[in-house]
Amino acid sequence: MAEILAVSVTGLVKTYSAHSAPARSRAGRPVRRRDVGGRRRRGPREPGGEFPAVLAPSAARPAARADGQRPAGGRVRAVDGLSLTVPVGSVTALLGPNGAGKTTTVEICEGFRSADAGEVRILGRDPIADAAELRPRVGVMLQAGGMYPGARAGEMLRLVAAHHLHPLDPAVLLDRLGLTDAAATPFRRLSGGQQQRLSLAMAVVGRPELVFLDEPTAGLDVAGRRTTWELIEEMRAAGVTVVLTTHAMDEAERLADQVSIINHGRVVATGSPAELTRGGAEGQLRFRAPVGLELGKLLLALPDGTAAREGPSGHYLVEGTVDPQLLAAVTAWCAGNGVLAEDLRVEQRTLEDVFVELTGSELRP
Repeated sequence: MAEILAVSVTGLVKTYSAHSAPARSRAGRPVRRRDVGGRRRRGPREPGGEFPAVLAPSAARPAARADGQRPAGGRVRAVDGLSLTVPVGSVTALLGPNGAGKTTTVEICEGFRSADAGEVRILGRDPIADAAELRPRVGVMLQAGGMYPGARAGEMLRLVAAHHLHPLDPAVLLDRLGLTDAAATPFRRLSGGQQQRLSLAMAVVGRPELVFLDEPTAGLDVAGRRTTWELIEEMRAAGVTVVLTTHAMDEAERLADQVSIINHGRVVATGSPAELTRGGAEGQLRFRAPVGLELGKLLLALPDGTAAREGPSGHYLVEGTVDPQLLAAVTAWCAGNGVLAEDLRVEQRTLEDVFVELTGSELRP
């Protein structure tokens, strides 16, 4: 039986001319054109009123950000033949250094940008041509923009909820995200963390089938991060598909069923966190035991090509192909010789180690 996909991207290409690439602030953040000068751009209309820009994909929507490096000739190749799939009901994390192309890819999937080449299907539909059909089914959380600065937090959330047939209760959602006391506060006066949580609330209040979250925990404190993680886990349990970009490795490891690492506009690795780190095992087994074990005899019980050494005293390192058989052989030898092996552990590269190897850079916000 074929796997049901919420997102399918094949051979995606996006190139910008130098003059069309959005400006960036000194901190490296994009300057969103709809926010320049405090002017608000109107979104497309929905039956019953105007739909907030944050949840209104449109081919005419102003560009939010261009990822990618600027090659000679004044062209920016943000996405270069990228392909990925996202199964229904899963959480997929997109990792990549700044400029890798992940945000541009997500914004094409959201319908905020058009691609130069390739095919994108969101819930089986074209994100631009079928925007009206997808709008009630897809939630979007942007890094910035899409808010009315003078509107109160509670008003903004109720406005978004009013455009959905069966929304979550805005009051309950505000309470869940710790925003009840800030409900009457204008958006521009909210703290950065409060703005982030309100943006998340607006993305999920309509009970979407698919949610795009762009760095959902950026700027949040520990409590805010945990609340956001719990909400994402509950959405997955309810069958909601979540696609998130993040710079937090612990976030990807905890939440993601699938991780796609993007570099230079292409997916360079895909798999579960366990699969990606398993492939990068260092082949080291460590344990503590009494000083002076007869390592020569230990090696006779282990597969050919295995090495063992002690150092510092009482700390042992076994190197080779670390698999269940090697682990069983070490523990069986220790048991047969009356040795209690303590703190037995397999050394394995972390997701960050794999990321650095594949992209040549550390993952930084």
